[in-house]
Amino acid sequence: MPRSSFSDNPLLRVSRPVSACSRCRSAKVKCDGKLPACTACEKAGRDTECSAANDQFARGKERSYVAALELRVEKLERRLAYARSRKASVAQHETDNALPPIPESDRKDSLATIRAAIHRKAARKRENSDVNSLMSDFGFLSINATTRDFEPSLSNMTFARLVLAAASNDAIPDTPDWSMPSRQEAIALIQHYMTNIYSLFPAFSETALYNVLDQVYSMQDRHIKDYDYWLLYMVLAIGSTAQSQVKNDQYYMMGLDLVSRALKHADQALMPGYTTQIQSLILLTQYSMLDPAHFDSWHLIGFTCRAVIDLGYHQDPPSEQLSDKGVLDMRRKTFYCVYSLDRSISMVHARAFAFTDAATNVAWPRPSSFSRKASITGQILSGSEPAFLLFQLRRAQSHWYQALFQSDPTPLQDSSSFIWQMCQDMREWAEALPNHLPIGMRELFDLEVRYSFVYCISPSARAPQLTDYGRMLIFEHTIAYLDRIYHVAHSGMNTAFYSYHDALRVFFMASQFIAVLRDAEDMLLAGVTVAPPCVELGQAQPPPLPPRPGGPAVDNLERSLGCLERTSRTLAKYGDRWADSVSLKRSFDIISGELVERLRLRQQLRQRASPPQQNMHREMRWVDVDVEAMMRAGAGGSRAIKYEH
Repeated sequence: MPRSSFSDNPLLRVSRPVSACSRCRSAKVKCDGKLPACTACEKAGRDTECSAANDQFARGKERSYVAALELRVEKLERRLAYARSRKASVAQHETDNALPPIPESDRKDSLATIRAAIHRKAARKRENSDVNSLMSDFGFLSINATTRDFEPSLSNMTFARLVLAAASNDAIPDTPDWSMPSRQEAIALIQHYMTNIYSLFPAFSETALYNVLDQVYSMQDRHIKDYDYWLLYMVLAIGSTAQSQVKNDQYYMMGLDLVSRALKHADQALMPGYTTQIQSLILLTQYSMLDPAHFDSWHLIGFTCRAVIDLGYHQDPPSEQLSDKGVLDMRRKTFYCVYSLDRSISMVHARAFAFTDAATNVAWPRPSSFSRKASITGQILSGSEPAFLLFQLRRAQSHWYQALFQSDPTPLQDSSSFIWQMCQDMREWAEALPNHLPIGMRELFDLEVRYSFVYCISPSARAPQLTDYGRMLIFEHTIAYLDRIYHVAHSGMNTAFYSYHDALRVFFMASQFIAVLRDAEDMLLAGVTVAPPCVELGQAQPPPLPPRPGGPAVDNLERSLGCLERTSRTLAKYGDRWADSVSLKRSFDIISGELVERLRLRQQLRQRASPPQQNMHREMRWVDVDVEAMMRAGAGGSRAIKYEH
């Protein structure tokens, strides 16, 4: 997007101590509080009339920013005039009150004493005046975006304790007999984190992590900072918990012990005003996605986004302020890690984003900045291109999610064209994935694309209508997603970053599958082919139906029953790991129970009515389709996305 100059769009704005100026308050419009005049008054050409109420001036008699400066100048001028008059008075006093001649030494001592007394009195008056002036000016100060508040104080309140109090569920148990894992175990946990999680969220320097590891295990006398301890312990905790399969197993308990150890350094690691605060919150958010029993990821990502905005990371700095390209790339990657987590967490909870895309202006990091160095084991690691690909996908998801779910609920004029365009953008992204991607990452991205298709096509306030072709797309993509995630959950292989949020995605996809089956059960189970809707020339074509495993001869009734059964098993498997998934399985069994019974009854009736006819030719039927019109409209065709099964 084009970027305006820094003078037109400053990074930080001086804010008034009140919410709105007089004109915006009376007109009941939003006031951004910019000084010397807000944006609304500037656009209206009334920047000289922009004023705000404060403690000194009543409402209706506010002073403007310029008037405040003028009053300050007048105060200083009065102080200067007083000092000059005081000096003249001293000189006049010395002339008028001349004493009889006395010895020269005594006269000098007397005058020196008088002058010293006068200077002491004037100094006391100046000090009192300065203190009073300073106290009165506090009311007009704005809070700096990088103010390091919540420092340790006598009240024992820190920002870290505020975050933990708001985002904690169950208390983290303390383990007094805890011992650090061996160096070999720590290296294995770090390697798992770097391969499966850091490659998606490169929010800190890999070199810094390995340096801390060396310092801790070599027992060096060098002082290790609290953030360094936090970084090491949280990476080890996430790397361990991510490999857990059952609650309270060895990996889970080790992760819990490491988090307990990391929390001892939370006060300094989460101190506001530093980049390390954002990085520390990212790690805590990642852990919360793996351990919802102890932390709330929704609240934590909210604190993380607030820290990003406070430090100005949602805007690229002017080129003259940050010339080091490496530091700029790290800043941008940190922002997009938070951006990616915010979009993902908000979507699975069906909540609003912490900030909109319109409020951000951050360029992509350089592609070369994603290359990774050799690890301490000497093994050359693959690049972290998956992070850049994930950032691109989250940007596409953010665009249609804001348009469909966070905007004015008025229906779009041509919602189908918008949805088909969004699907085409995501399909082109999937087709452009590099061939050298690890299998686990490609599988994760395949699931993300199917999830995005269903989320985008499903009815919303801005696109309430759902065509039969849309139902068919949801039907096919949900089955493919639920079948694939079933194998991921039961394989025991941790080849990417899967968390409790995947259980929420499974429940969402299953709910959409049940919804379309209830709406068009006969059409979907009959196996008929629904033609894509015709679109105007030049507009995006509807996405093609994904290929079925086993070909078109596979019966949709059998597929549906198998999908529902596997979904129940998937949620049960997740329930062994996360207690919150037990309630998801219970809810799924309730909403799917009637449908499963009806499908089984249909299956029994079909088996009684006719013998198996597997070898008979099956004629393809089309529902409400003008074939000639379809061929004319779809002559351009569209590429079919390739999915692995």
